[in-house]
Amino acid sequence: MVGRPSLGLIGRIVGIILLTVMMEFAVSTLLYERAGEFSIKEDEARRLAEHLVIVQRLVDERPPAERPAIASYLSTDRYKVHWQRSAPERHILSAELRQMRDQVVEWEPALASAGLQLQLASPVRNDSVAGQIILSDGSWVHFKMHGLGTGWGLQLNRIILALIPAIAFAVLGGLLVRQTLRPLKSLSRAIESMGQGERIVVQEEGSNEVRHLIRAFNQMQDQIGRMIADRTQALAAVGHDLRTPLARLQLRLDGSNDTDLRLSSGEDIAEMEEMIASVLAYLGGDTDPEAPIRVDLAVLVATLVDDMTDHGHRIGYRGPDHLVATLRHNAFKRAVGNLIENAIHYGEDVEVSLAGEPDRIILRVEDNGPGIPVESLADVLEPFVRLDAARSRNTKGLGLGLAIVSRMVEREAGTLTLSNRPEGGLRAEIALPRPNPAKALPRQQ
Repeated sequence: MVGRPSLGLIGRIVGIILLTVMMEFAVSTLLYERAGEFSIKEDEARRLAEHLVIVQRLVDERPPAERPAIASYLSTDRYKVHWQRSAPERHILSAELRQMRDQVVEWEPALASAGLQLQLASPVRNDSVAGQIILSDGSWVHFKMHGLGTGWGLQLNRIILALIPAIAFAVLGGLLVRQTLRPLKSLSRAIESMGQGERIVVQEEGSNEVRHLIRAFNQMQDQIGRMIADRTQALAAVGHDLRTPLARLQLRLDGSNDTDLRLSSGEDIAEMEEMIASVLAYLGGDTDPEAPIRVDLAVLVATLVDDMTDHGHRIGYRGPDHLVATLRHNAFKRAVGNLIENAIHYGEDVEVSLAGEPDRIILRVEDNGPGIPVESLADVLEPFVRLDAARSRNTKGLGLGLAIVSRMVEREAGTLTLSNRPEGGLRAEIALPRPNPAKALPRQQ
């Protein structure tokens, strides 16, 4: 099952820091802009009041014929003024314009009797205000003021400018968090190595909590190492103690004149020795000190096949004469031997094939036996599992053969796959990684 991609711990922490800082700056900037907006409106109201008082007095003093010219003369880039006789259309004031009108009247009370009106000059933009005042003869002076400095355009620019240092500080915080969590990355690598049978002592560093976690991990490694060592010693002692009475029984049987008793009891003793060997191989596999070496797999497999052929079994080999890989020779030989013996036990004809591909090596052991039910293919790789109903003959041992093969193949970073052949029988396939091209070795005589 493929899960959804998720952010790492550092990414999540940086995201939280960035989101928090951005929200804080956005809210602070909005509040600042809101307070500044009131200040801008108050200042603009004072300037508008002063300008309107001057316009009202100068235009009102002139005769009607000169008023258009004086109105044009009093206009500036920000203040546009013109005179007309007709009464303007009244508009409903918004709360903000009503507040601005009150501020203008507060600065110049004389404008209260002049019928001051305000409205937005454009329904789209809110940085221009228009209005009218009445003169003593009932005519009107219309005005328009641009560039109030309000609206979202200026606010958005200031918000973006405020977010730039916020993002920079968030990135800096992320780098600091990454440095703080660096010991956890070392701990993670050590845990992965521990799962592969290696022991790495992690240096205690970082915060108190991280140091405590690393110390607990190192102590756990020591405890597990001691447990494995004790188990290995116990297994060696048990194997020695069990094999000693079996050897005495075998000596007594060899001295007996009862042929039937020697044959039947000899088979029982051999089976018990096989059980002991399989248990020791499975439980002691993790502590196998054998180191990987260069092995000619083709020679190893062909030798096992020839040995089984010499014992009267119908088994064939198909593959190259030489194929080199780096692995644990004795352990892998035991794994292949278990697969071949398992195939011989349940099938009359067995074929072993070996093939080298550019990136992997494939070893197959196939038989013509009864196979295994599909729903039980994964179960037989578990230790102490025996599916007598799946195969027709009586089985021996403790059900550790395939479990041992699976564990040994896993130690070589390979995979073991079981499947039923379409023509009948079981196919056991080992796939080993092949990082470097295989090199041929001279055939051993």
